[in-house]
Amino acid sequence: MAVPVPVPRQRTGSTVESAPARETSGGDLTLLVIEDDPAGTFSAPELPDAAGTRVRIRTARNLTEAERLLTDDIHCVLVDLALSGPDDGDHDGLAPLRHVLRLAPRHAVLALAAEGDSERAAAAVRVGAQDFLFREELDSRLLSRAIRYAVERKRADVAQRQLTESRLRAQENARLERGLLPTPLLQGSNLRFASRYRPGRSRALLGGDFYDTVRTPDGTVHVMIGDVCGHGPDEAALGVELRIAWRALTFAGLSGDILLSTLQKVLEHERESEEIFATLCTVDIAPDGRRAGLCLAGHPSPLVVRAGRAPELLPYDEGGPALGLLPRARWPRREVELGEAWSLMMYTDGLIEGRVGAGKQRLGQEGMVEVITAQLARGLSGEELLEAAVAQVRELNGGELTDDVAVLLLDRGRVDEHAPVSPHGGR
Repeated sequence: MAVPVPVPRQRTGSTVESAPARETSGGDLTLLVIEDDPAGTFSAPELPDAAGTRVRIRTARNLTEAERLLTDDIHCVLVDLALSGPDDGDHDGLAPLRHVLRLAPRHAVLALAAEGDSERAAAAVRVGAQDFLFREELDSRLLSRAIRYAVERKRADVAQRQLTESRLRAQENARLERGLLPTPLLQGSNLRFASRYRPGRSRALLGGDFYDTVRTPDGTVHVMIGDVCGHGPDEAALGVELRIAWRALTFAGLSGDILLSTLQKVLEHERESEEIFATLCTVDIAPDGRRAGLCLAGHPSPLVVRAGRAPELLPYDEGGPALGLLPRARWPRREVELGEAWSLMMYTDGLIEGRVGAGKQRLGQEGMVEVITAQLARGLSGEELLEAAVAQVRELNGGELTDDVAVLLLDRGRVDEHAPVSPHGGR
């Protein structure tokens, strides 16, 4: 039977192009009918539903009126394909439908067609409608069922699109994380590499800490770790830029003071404000692995473990300021002896600024040395050593660390073949 359905003219509301259709309340649904049939096929304000709920009807005689009536409480839109609409160059008679789909991208849409116009009805589904109905076969039961089907299908489509967008964002974040946490380029080197990274922001993949390790053609191994002040997305992006610049400049042959001066220029050009700075530690290890050059730019000094000796911090009294603080700063390069077998640990201040117990005392570098010493005494090395050390620092802090934490380890030889050392240097 024909479904008597328009509504008294309701001209309240405004265009809600991006607003999602409202969730149903108690199962009730609201349908907006757009058709210019002067006979008024839809002449009742609502339809009974088999489930005992109601389908409220609103009608619009043209697209302009429909735009005014398309408010947040509309669940579904029924578009008459015979409706006259704007001439947008389409020759398939679907211009009004396309206009509605652009106007209401989050609403379910049904197409209403004459029974002899099945090809255009099918085309309406291809361009975005959830389903089509033939006017000659329309009755209240069929319409009610079609509305509910269209609404649920649209919700499923929206959920699927959101899931796809979420996956794409996760992939983009993973690619960005790959830029921050690169694969070390150590081909041809006998050094072993391990690292741990924990961003301080909740549910974040990235923070302001960054590091990198490369081996240049002359056999020198270069390693760097740094920390942009703050740990938000802007700081993470700046850290990636500095890391990439460091790698490029290192392969170009720069090192020491010249390299850090150039990185400071990169920082000054890329930072959001003049208050942003970055600490940095660079180490270049000679091809024979026994000597290294150390440059510090306001960064904590690395920890070294030599065979048969207690862990100790490398000299840090000749370091320079953090990058971005002084325009004509200098960063002297200091030669250090590593020996035959050693482990070198570099880290950011997130590892040493955690608290010890409930008070205000910080772990500090000396406390970190004790933590590493205890883990070495257990015979740990490489990935296990870093994992255990970070876990103990977190335990001492009484919970998760709030700052970003980056820590990496380079090993040459096997210092663990020797007897464990005590915190005081004895075996």
